[in-house]
Amino acid sequence: MTETSLLAMLRRLPLHPGARGLADDAAVIGDLVVTKDMLVEGVHYRADDPPGDVAWKLVAVNLSDLAAKGAVPVGVLSGITLGDAAWDRAFVEGLGAALTRMDVPLLGGDTVAAPARQARVLSLTAIGRSAHAPDRAGAVAGDGVWLCGTIGDAGAGLRMLERDPAATGPLVAAYRRPTPLMADGQRLAATATAMMDVSDGLLIDAARIAEASGVAIDIDLDMVPLSPAGSAFWGDDVVGAATAGDDYALLLTAPGAVAGAVRIGSVRAGTGLRLTRHGAPLALPQRLGWLHG
Repeated sequence: MTETSLLAMLRRLPLHPGARGLADDAAVIGDLVVTKDMLVEGVHYRADDPPGDVAWKLVAVNLSDLAAKGAVPVGVLSGITLGDAAWDRAFVEGLGAALTRMDVPLLGGDTVAAPARQARVLSLTAIGRSAHAPDRAGAVAGDGVWLCGTIGDAGAGLRMLERDPAATGPLVAAYRRPTPLMADGQRLAATATAMMDVSDGLLIDAARIAEASGVAIDIDLDMVPLSPAGSAFWGDDVVGAATAGDDYALLLTAPGAVAGAVRIGSVRAGTGLRLTRHGAPLALPQRLGWLHG
């Protein structure tokens, strides 16, 4: 079963209005924002990633969903699969360091034992508060498409580790220890008509906003911001950077100028996603980003 087909089944279940039709990354109940993300060994992190880095990433990816709703974190609930004692100990130490650094407390959670040699599954539920939590469905024709942050660093870091497990540097750090843009999300939420974090790839996430909002989105790949290290890695392969995922930048639509973000496209009437490069149309790649199943 694919992620898309599972979501279609889940949408037939009784849903709370705050679930937003399961078309968003978080539920909104009054001013409460609730989200859950999971990390699976061999899918979201490498088996040889340091456990402290895995803990950091688990916290960061959940807080990034809160950032996309302009939320201030209240706390998190953990779900931990027990295994090797030394790994578990290092993970908990890393979890404590991440929670301290990101200024969010642990509220509780659950632990389970798994059969030997089974891939670890780790989860976190993050809770925050937001006076205005933009979803994916608010983009309207005439809006600009904006990006806060850069694209492609984490994907480059993963590829470096696949070539050399001992690789280090800023790109590897971007993959293992992403930074949720909490302050930026809180600043941008009030003016964004739609906003989400870029977790599965810029192109697939832009397509999700277009679909949820019932509009078309045009992206100028020449305008997509890459870091100096990311640009050096990807060279002319901007499409590779834009489909790699794990960026945790903030993608938003807004009618006017957005301070602290780069305009990468526009919203128009219609459906789907359209790309341009060097002023000319560019065919969509077969793979827009990461999709489970």
